[in-house]
Amino acid sequence: MQPIKTSFVPVKTPRAFEVICEQIRLQLAAGSLKTGDKLPAERELAAAFQVSRSALREALRSLEVAGIIRNVKGVKGGAFIQSADPERINQAMRDFVHLGNITLDELTEARILIQHDIVRLACERGTEADFAELEAIAERTKAETSLEARYACAVDYYAVLARATGNRIFGILVNALSGILQEFVQGPDYDLLQEQLISTRFALVRHLRARDADAATAEMRKHLTRVHRHVLRNGRDSRLGGKRPRP
Repeated sequence: MQPIKTSFVPVKTPRAFEVICEQIRLQLAAGSLKTGDKLPAERELAAAFQVSRSALREALRSLEVAGIIRNVKGVKGGAFIQSADPERINQAMRDFVHLGNITLDELTEARILIQHDIVRLACERGTEADFAELEAIAERTKAETSLEARYACAVDYYAVLARATGNRIFGILVNALSGILQEFVQGPDYDLLQEQLISTRFALVRHLRARDADAATAEMRKHLTRVHRHVLRNGRDSRLGGKRPRP
């Protein structure tokens, strides 16, 4: 694959690598660069930006860590524009939690509001195939015995529910929030919580099939509130600011 033609501007700043990264991001936003494109060779890029090779390499390393490019070695290698990876969003949100910038109240509130819209859209747009898949996941959850397998079922269930909206953004958000919550839900009475959530999943499918958005959103809110209380009871919210729920 031949490198694409670009229109980079010379960089004159002590933090040249940041400006290089910004220019490449701007060309992505403008559509001049897209997934799969190969950037020019290092020598050409350094000349276009009028920076040292070391400054350019620092910029390319930064872009690689951010998931924007991937460096491929070999004769046909080089720096290629990556496809978008939702896991980057998941990791960024987990980092916010670990740094103590997100409270459990905020997490629960966000989940309730997002799932409220997801459930309503799924009621409106979901197909019988979507509902059958949700029901099958609920059945599979009931048959599983390990907590890890049951949690994997939960991830699948929420992913299918989000997909039923026809909006892929919901899938990304749900996956990120589920990844955060996984670290905090397990506790002494987690088995009981699992049994309750299985019942909730079957009930939700019934409401979705009936196109009863009010009943479906109420069921989801009840479940998410139950999970919130479970985490608080087991003292697993210390990295989420330790904040008690508002009345």
